[in-house]
Amino acid sequence: MMSANYISTLMLSSALRSSITNNQAALSKASKEATTGRFADVGLELGTGTGRDVSLRSEFNFADQLVDTNELVAGRLDVTQNRITQLGKTASEFLKNLIAARDADSGAKIILPSASANLQDLIGALNVSYNGAYLFGGIDTQTVPVTNYAAGSASKNQVDADFLASFGFPQSSASVSTITPAQMQNFLDNTLDTEFASPAWNANWSSATDQTLSSRISTTEVVDSSVSANQPGFRKLAEAYTMLTDLGNTSLSKDTFQVVVDKAISLVGGAINDLAVLGGTVGSIQQRVTGATEKLKIQKDILNDQIVKLEAVDPTEASVRVNTLQTQIQTALALTSQLQKISLINYL
Repeated sequence: MMSANYISTLMLSSALRSSITNNQAALSKASKEATTGRFADVGLELGTGTGRDVSLRSEFNFADQLVDTNELVAGRLDVTQNRITQLGKTASEFLKNLIAARDADSGAKIILPSASANLQDLIGALNVSYNGAYLFGGIDTQTVPVTNYAAGSASKNQVDADFLASFGFPQSSASVSTITPAQMQNFLDNTLDTEFASPAWNANWSSATDQTLSSRISTTEVVDSSVSANQPGFRKLAEAYTMLTDLGNTSLSKDTFQVVVDKAISLVGGAINDLAVLGGTVGSIQQRVTGATEKLKIQKDILNDQIVKLEAVDPTEASVRVNTLQTQIQTALALTSQLQKISLINYL
């Protein structure tokens, strides 16, 4: 017994629509692969090898994040180094002027403007910010590290109080001329020095923490990536500039003024050495950051090559598939259009 197979326009249209849908999905995948050069569905293509791919991408992303972080760290260190270098140069120039003014008849008047300006410059340098964070604040990067030395400030109020308690009159008094060298030496060594040491320095001058920021610069290295305003070199400069700005020096006798100058020379000379060492330490960290970044970039290249080998498709083959699928879809659409025109009415 023979059987008959029935072919209808509905059956043909359904088959063509199914073909178009499948080919459009395949075209989307092929187009993505031809454009990106990698599998559209990496997990599906690699199967059990997907874990290796995920691991490589994780390592790549971590290295990439470290490179970005290192750029920020390098920027902070560059600004920090610049400020330290500038403060050292300013101090060196000031030291020369200080030595020259020691024996000059109007030495106090000569040195006063630069001392006052240098004190403000020092405070400004220590209050510098980068990318929204104060560089010399230690781990407290959101608080201004050093208060201005001005009327009403805690630092000036304390110096004024110390001077009055030690001599019985303020810096503006004519009696300043009666201060002996021995009295001034005692004040400088036993009273003023304590204002620039902890805890007075932290109470009246600085809100910075001694602890500094740490940054991971590679998978194995962590470095100190900031400098605190509490460093000895900064304190010595602050004391020297304050001494020559606000102890009534223009009214002191020449011998007493020389005591102040000698103390300042010692402080500034020590600060210059401290800043040189500090600058060297920062420079060493800068080199480590640069070296770590270069190694990370090489590591990224190696990881990227391995990822590409796992995920890469042949762009030529993908393009051929795109063209083939486009042709098939166009043909199916054309046939569908022709089928829709077929009607029994045409044959009645």
